[in-house]
Amino acid sequence: MFKVYKKEIEVAGKKISLETGKVARQADGAIIATCGETVVLATVVGAKKVNPDMDYFPLSVNYQEKYYAAGKIPGGYFKREARPTESETLISRLIDRPIRPLFPDEFKNEVQLLPTVISYDKENEPDILSITASSAALAISGMPFMGPVGASRVGFVDGKYVLNPSKAELEKSKLDLVVAGTKDAVLMVESEASGLTEEEMLNAVKFGHEGFVPVIEMIEELAKECRKPEWTVEKKDLSEVEKKLQETFTEDLKKAFATRDKQDRSNQISEITDKAKKLYEEDENYTDLDVNSQLKNLEKSIVRTDILKNKNRIDGRGLSDVRPISCEVGVLPRAHGSALFTRGETQAIVVATLGTSDDEQRIESLDGLQRERFMLHYNFPPFSVGETGRIGTGRREIGHGKLAWRAINSSLPKKEAFPYTFRVVSEITESNGSSSMATVCGTSLALMDAGVPIKEPVAGIAMGLIKEGDDFSVLSDILGDEDHLGDMDFKVAGTKDGITSLQMDIKITGITFEIMEQALSQAKDGRVHILGEMNKALSASRSDVGKHTPKMEQVNVDKKEIAAVIGKGGATIREIVEKSGAKVDVNDEGVVTVAAPDEESRNIAMQMIKDITAKAELNKIYSGKVMKIMEFGAFVNFLGKQDGLVHISELADKRVAKVTDVVNEGDEVKVKVIGFDRGKVKLSMKQATE
Repeated sequence: MFKVYKKEIEVAGKKISLETGKVARQADGAIIATCGETVVLATVVGAKKVNPDMDYFPLSVNYQEKYYAAGKIPGGYFKREARPTESETLISRLIDRPIRPLFPDEFKNEVQLLPTVISYDKENEPDILSITASSAALAISGMPFMGPVGASRVGFVDGKYVLNPSKAELEKSKLDLVVAGTKDAVLMVESEASGLTEEEMLNAVKFGHEGFVPVIEMIEELAKECRKPEWTVEKKDLSEVEKKLQETFTEDLKKAFATRDKQDRSNQISEITDKAKKLYEEDENYTDLDVNSQLKNLEKSIVRTDILKNKNRIDGRGLSDVRPISCEVGVLPRAHGSALFTRGETQAIVVATLGTSDDEQRIESLDGLQRERFMLHYNFPPFSVGETGRIGTGRREIGHGKLAWRAINSSLPKKEAFPYTFRVVSEITESNGSSSMATVCGTSLALMDAGVPIKEPVAGIAMGLIKEGDDFSVLSDILGDEDHLGDMDFKVAGTKDGITSLQMDIKITGITFEIMEQALSQAKDGRVHILGEMNKALSASRSDVGKHTPKMEQVNVDKKEIAAVIGKGGATIREIVEKSGAKVDVNDEGVVTVAAPDEESRNIAMQMIKDITAKAELNKIYSGKVMKIMEFGAFVNFLGKQDGLVHISELADKRVAKVTDVVNEGDEVKVKVIGFDRGKVKLSMKQATE
């Protein structure tokens, strides 16, 4: 019934298998990829007809994690997988980025790629396996895919690179890097690092590339056996349109690209586009899309030639120059920390808010419920580029926010040293190139303004590449047009001494490690320059949090005292909260965290906690309250919830006939600790008076 094809290989001591022919046979390509007990089903289907109005490649990648894969039932009312989580969105982008450049420009058929995690062993991560499965599904589909691609994760533990590290190894690693590409070239890098050098990062990319080449060879062997017939892709002859547009609009476009203001430049190009379309509005042989595509090619040729031949960029800068930078901090009076970062025509208002452990984000995943104390949210409203459009959080916002998060995360203080929860929001108010790196710079400044003791300031810069044959130019701090018309988007963030995040997307297959090395070196110079400009506004974290920030303090209590602090049914902790106005949190390790709106509130709560957990000291005098009268004496509460007995003989310096002759319930009294009897405290009012 089934004609099954299967290949296996061992990578970094783990067996990976690819199988096709049994499941999802009506898809153009379907692969079941297995590593350990983690299994991914990747399917791909392409539309057989092209939408004639389509002016871009409509590839959609939707990575999904099914909860049954880990033997779990989803939370929530409906008990089924709902909209994509942030993690699923990020992995969808991770798969999309190395695959998209490997389709020919003329291919405009809609393609849907669905990698689905159907079994998960909590040891072998499904993201790398999903890239492999997706690549294999495309390789056997017959579509004009110029792959296959492979992928690796690289760790850096005890000075050594680790290929596809385990979760335990990643916890000890100074690097979490994902690299993907073809046998001959790297196409995508995504990473978080703890201040690694440029050389260490470059070697990690090389190490990861070498690690996935055998996987690509396995996919190629599988495709030889079961690849479906190749699709025919028609390429329309537009040479006449190309020639006419060159003759008519070359000089106008050169003039437009010599205009340094983005809006003026965009308006001029829009006018040229309208004129070009009018040239062919009566010609039925060519559509507006045909004309527009050739005009874009002409724009690309003009800009790229000027950079390569004349070293002349659109805004007149040198290849390694960074645009003018302005930094301000404390721009919002009620915010805990804020910064305005402006670089050329890119600008971000970044705001930091500090909260308690109650504010931590709870994330449900296949690994179970997790808590995150650092959140970074990036917003890109349409007005930032002078346009109207939809408002919302899309894949771009999630991806850019996570990139900035990775850049900053390793510089944050540990919870034990600074118990706050952090939420940073980056509002992009202007954009012309690398708003994600502006977010990194603004986040660093906003956190320092909030009094968060980060290890060192962090800055980021976006690099570009123009390459024709063996001739190339690396560009620092690229504009939006340079990104769109160039061959590489290479973002590097870090401190003055090391890299904390690296993201790279390549649009061509011919980039060399020599080019990457130059880009990293040039990026370091730019990063150090940007840090110098940031330091003019604020060079280190403020010595304390701001006046509007909750005041927080931690105290460790014996685990045996946790119940006393919480009280029966939470009565004691509620009393502390009501009397002090502070938030109080107690964890299972005995760490009590107090967060209060002011110093007085915090001090009241801390004193109450100390009174509850304090131990009575022999011969020390305390203030107490008579709680219960007995024939033989009175029980007095002191040190918060601690009681002791004042025997009738210790009530006064004379003989006492009845206890109530001296004290009554509710009386405030002074008592002295005179001894301990099998854990009970013996008190004396008589000796306290003496």
